[in-house]
Amino acid sequence: QTGTTTVTGREYSETTDGGSVTNEKEETDQEVAPKVFGSELFRNGNITFEPNLRIATPKSYVIGPDDKLLIDLNGDNEASYNLAVSSEGIITLPFVGRVAVGGLTIENATSKIRTAMGGTYPALRSGRTNLSINLGNIRSIKVTITGQATKTGTYTISSLSSVYNALNYAGGPGLNGTYRNIQLIRNNKVINTIDVYNFLLKGIQQGNIRLQDQDVINIPVYEKRVEITGEVKQPALFEMVTGESLNSLIGFAGGFTSEAYTSKIKAFQKTAKERQITDIDATEFSSFNPGNGDKFVVETILDRYVNRVEIIGAVFRPGQFELDKGLTLKALIQKADGITEDAFLNRGYINRLNPDKTQYFISFDVAKLLSGEEKDILLTREDKVTISSVFDLREEYTVTIQGEVRAPGTFEYADNLTLGDVVQMAGGFKEGATPSRIEVSRRIKNTDPSSISSRTAELFVVSVDENLRILGDKFVIKPFDIISIRNSEGYSIQKQVKIEGEIMYPGMYTITSKDYRISDLIKRAGGLSPYAYAEGASLKRPGAEKVNPKDKNAINNAEEEEKKFLNLERVQERTAKNVEIGKVDEKLVQSDLVGIN
Repeated sequence: QTGTTTVTGREYSETTDGGSVTNEKEETDQEVAPKVFGSELFRNGNITFEPNLRIATPKSYVIGPDDKLLIDLNGDNEASYNLAVSSEGIITLPFVGRVAVGGLTIENATSKIRTAMGGTYPALRSGRTNLSINLGNIRSIKVTITGQATKTGTYTISSLSSVYNALNYAGGPGLNGTYRNIQLIRNNKVINTIDVYNFLLKGIQQGNIRLQDQDVINIPVYEKRVEITGEVKQPALFEMVTGESLNSLIGFAGGFTSEAYTSKIKAFQKTAKERQITDIDATEFSSFNPGNGDKFVVETILDRYVNRVEIIGAVFRPGQFELDKGLTLKALIQKADGITEDAFLNRGYINRLNPDKTQYFISFDVAKLLSGEEKDILLTREDKVTISSVFDLREEYTVTIQGEVRAPGTFEYADNLTLGDVVQMAGGFKEGATPSRIEVSRRIKNTDPSSISSRTAELFVVSVDENLRILGDKFVIKPFDIISIRNSEGYSIQKQVKIEGEIMYPGMYTITSKDYRISDLIKRAGGLSPYAYAEGASLKRPGAEKVNPKDKNAINNAEEEEKKFLNLERVQERTAKNVEIGKVDEKLVQSDLVGIN
């Protein structure tokens, strides 16, 4: 039987008036508690330390009142007994009598019972009969937890429970409780001390012995706590005991991170009067003993290099390199596998930092440096060498093609690019293109500043056949040329209109001429039906319903449409009911209804 019922005890941090007490100390405690190393161990619901009740009875188990012993004989003699241990620690064996087993371990009790039963069962002495004793029922014991526990009190637990089981029931050490010196008291004597850090850091449950009835677990106040923050793997507030050094604290924190500055650690300490800062050298880590309340900060290494130079631009392997002793500019270029074919050979430069962090530029002739005609330059830390590409020093060359091609746009320029090449890059001509008249506009470069000219571009008219062959001399494109492909004269795509309502054959019709009239469309559609009201006819064009407020022409058109609609209403009032089909077009024009939305 196990349990966690508190028979006597006090709850942690009660208020005498039943209200909420908020002060600076409590707020500080709430900030400190989560940082205390190990504080989550006994508050983690996934860790219970529950004893395993389904294992064979441990030989070291101490028998007590209310235990039930299963005694089995097998061999020449066969017998089985289930005997309860009395409050005096006595069991009564059939045909043998009373045997005192209270306070004995299972191993010692087995030896005593074997001796007692030897007279009744002689085969036990010769070994022809075997004896085994196990627990048939596990009793409950009472353990009291005192001191700085989260929940002090007396707990009823299984007799197989250990110190860690009881600590888990009590919520572990409280805010001021020690994790390093927990005392197990039996018969008014401290028989063991438990250091929970062995379990937290190594997984070893040192001192986690089995409890006995009326044991007392006392959690004293911690001796000293110190904090370590910064570049350690597990920053926290750690408890330390006498004899442990700063090295021990670093070990508790899992050691330094890869970014830690390990030569020195800053210690923020408190004297009897004020605060002080102490710089601790790495050689003192093993001898420095932290004091209660000390805070250690492990800083980050500097974000700088002691031996770095860099080369960028037109070299095969740009990047950062080690500054060897005596490294020169020419040697660095060789480290970068030399310059590329497009390197600008007339000038490169070094960006150098002066001791006061100001910049200093050193220019050099790349070609002369590599040939030995120019003196080599000794490099210093953080020098940055730049060798430009010829393409970095000129505007990006492009050509543009627009008009009747399948994919008009701007393309990258290349030497010896022809007009036919650009047309091909643009996907070729559209069906309505005029290859016989292609315009190419070119920038004008006026080298005479005193010249006055009104010309802004040079224009060429070129012919190309449908297979993109130049008619005449080969026309070579220059950077920034704009090529315009015009539409063929007389070429147009089909346009359709839709007629619906009281018409004989409503639907979509293709406009067959530029002077195609509404009357032509009505005749082609079979004329009006007998129920048609011609004076109410309207013409709706796509986009007329969407007017951009910023478009003045669209606004004027919308106002004009409104006037036409008012005219329509007046016409409808005056028009007779019967109208001849042949006069429909005339009436629509007279009423100014064409284009009414």
